[in-house]
Amino acid sequence: MRRRDFIKLVGGAATSSPSWPLAASAQQIGKTYRIGFLGNSTAALEANLVGPFREGLRDLGYEEGRNIVVEYRWAEGNYDRFPALVAELLALKVDVVVTAGTPATLAVKQATTTVPVVMVAVGDPLNTGIAASLARPGGNVTGLSSIAPELEGKRLELLRQVVPNLSRVVVFWNPLNLFHGSALDQANAAARILRMTVLDLAVRAPEDFDDAFAAIVRERPQALLILADRVFLHDRARMMDFAAKNRLPSVNAYREIVEAGGLMSYGPSYEDMHRRAATYVDKILKGANPGDLPVQQPTKFTLVISLKAAKTLELEVPDKLLALADEVIE
Repeated sequence: MRRRDFIKLVGGAATSSPSWPLAASAQQIGKTYRIGFLGNSTAALEANLVGPFREGLRDLGYEEGRNIVVEYRWAEGNYDRFPALVAELLALKVDVVVTAGTPATLAVKQATTTVPVVMVAVGDPLNTGIAASLARPGGNVTGLSSIAPELEGKRLELLRQVVPNLSRVVVFWNPLNLFHGSALDQANAAARILRMTVLDLAVRAPEDFDDAFAAIVRERPQALLILADRVFLHDRARMMDFAAKNRLPSVNAYREIVEAGGLMSYGPSYEDMHRRAATYVDKILKGANPGDLPVQQPTKFTLVISLKAAKTLELEVPDKLLALADEVIE
């Protein structure tokens, strides 16, 4: 078949065949949507989360440079930057903003009541005032919550299984993260049941780590519980270097901190939530009201254990615990 005849055949099929993918054709000739992505850390450190989000968009027919433009803004671990970054995104007339975590979501919510927001991994959207209810959030924000009952208690129980004589634990938390108030209450309640003493250390920004590390050296705890917060994710290498030098096992919410030298992580799959966020973006771009889209809770949890870190710390991980792990880092 000659090239000219082939083009005519394809053109005719596009206009006359009822089986032709009309949605894909419409996207090619339709408008280009502008999506804002407000990141807590840097592009390099959040690549494992941006990747699944992009994959989710591609699966739904969206491709950067063709029918969408994604405007990325990075706070580099400093939440004070959020208002300026949000202002930049709103000035670009984005169609929707994707946020990760409570502080980023609140920063956008406080700046606009009209631009739709898709939140990812917000700890407690109800008590932080982000959503009126999970079934019908109202307002301009919807998305995915990472809330699950007794997560901090489960993490402390995991530490106890590896460190049977554990009695003194440091909890890293961020007062700028409104979810951390209830998470810290969870940790303290679980510690009382497990007969542990908790030392909570507040870290608002990277410059607070030196004082926190000095307090740990002074108080000599046996382990670290690191609450879910992107400041800790951003500075994971620094934290785990300190933990290794002081022989401190740790449990946290992020696999990436285990990769940086931590002992264990347990929590919802953040990669899965970022991929699912693309579905919300798609619905909103097609006209859905974010306030009518139910907030989803975690459906997938992962336990990651580092035998490499356990060996360095001269700890033995029970076989029963290893059997429960979704991933074991040798």
